Amino acid sequence: MSKEKNNKLTIFSHLIELRSHLIKAMIAIVICTLISFAFARYVFEFLLIPAPDTLNPIYTEMTGFISIYMKVALMGGLILSMPVLVYQAIMFVSPGLSRQEKNYVYIAMPWITIMFLSGVAFTYYIMVPPVINFLLTWQGFSIFGSDTSQIAKPMITIDNYISVVTRFIVAVGIVFETPVIITFLARIGVVKSEWLASKRRWAIVLAFVLAAIITPTFDPINQSLVAAPIIILYEMSIWLAKIASKKRAEAEAEA
Repeated sequence: MSKEKNNKLTIFSHLIELRSHLIKAMIAIVICTLISFAFARYVFEFLLIPAPDTLNPIYTEMTGFISIYMKVALMGGLILSMPVLVYQAIMFVSPGLSRQEKNYVYIAMPWITIMFLSGVAFTYYIMVPPVINFLLTWQGFSIFGSDTSQIAKPMITIDNYISVVTRFIVAVGIVFETPVIITFLARIGVVKSEWLASKRRWAIVLAFVLAAIITPTFDPINQSLVAAPIIILYEMSIWLAKIASKKRAEAEAEA
């Protein structure tokens, strides 16, 4: 009976601790969202730079622009608060990590941010312009060679444009964190470079599946532009996992 009572107390204490971390994370999101709200106009202008000059976004509802303005502010708040969110997640699981594993997490934290921003920059400067151009200019095809551009004229809402671009940018940014995550898992002994290398073929297939999901177009050129860096990142992960596993083995030998 005492053991059952202790288990209940342990679960209850974990829930209290989880609530504490969630509250701190929510406070960070709110503060960062307010900061982002003050600069949301500049974010709009930045996201519209890749769009062609002929694109004049519209909104069709009275609350349409306010709604997307808040979405941009919230997304900016989530990105700005990401280090705090990661830190709170680490603090919650830290009792189950060894001291050495905690050090690995702290080392990985800045690299998570760096790789995410690298993915954002790659998407914004390399991927977004051709994707927008394809989506706005493609009007189908005709086997008789007739002009299909007269079927419909694009009238893009600002909500739709911002949603497509931001989802695309954030998705690729998250994918770019793959080497950091795999390196950490290899450092704590969860995965090995040999296992990753043996799954290379499946990784390539998965890269193109992810590219098809992430890319808002169905043309193979744009999808290949997304799949290529995913494959390169996976190969980088194998190399980094090999180094991490070697360092782990050396540390265990010294201990």
